[in-house]
Amino acid sequence: MTIPSHPGPLTRADLDALRPPEGSERYELLDGAIIVTPGPGRWHQAVVVELTVLLRSNRPDGLVIKTAPFDVALAEDTVLQPDLLVAGRDDLTAKDLPTAPLLAVEVLSPSTRRIDLLLKRDRFAAAGVPSYWIIDPDVPSVTVLELHDGAYRAVQMRRGDEPVHVTMPFPLDFRPSDLLLE
Repeated sequence: MTIPSHPGPLTRADLDALRPPEGSERYELLDGAIIVTPGPGRWHQAVVVELTVLLRSNRPDGLVIKTAPFDVALAEDTVLQPDLLVAGRDDLTAKDLPTAPLLAVEVLSPSTRRIDLLLKRDRFAAAGVPSYWIIDPDVPSVTVLELHDGAYRAVQMRRGDEPVHVTMPFPLDFRPSDLLLE
């Protein structure tokens, strides 16, 4: 990959020009800097698949579930790809979600843990994403964060077979261990 000389932070147009048409890496833009992370591993994928099925089977009309790679354009210099998102059907374009989703979910991996726990969390809060879930397949655990006065507050932290009950973006009950089925 060649990054052209550029005055100031990179933009969404730069990101689009740099991304290969196919590949297993994830390309994101965070405050004008390109972040490239490796493709997800076995347990990461298992969690994303199981949670997608669970969310799709319980979602109300008018909402859609998308999995990465799918762009969430938060600003001209910030285009992120949460592992999973819930958004209003009418909010999507053919290319991306140009506004904050109702829910962003990140599944922790060794290569993305710090980005997911710090940088993405901060950017999603600043963008007004009402609910942010962090899932750790190694434990397994689910941390549910909800936006209050512009900052995320942990409203649930569940492990293993402990029940998770959420109301945002719609009512849903599950256990972290349910997400590691194969």
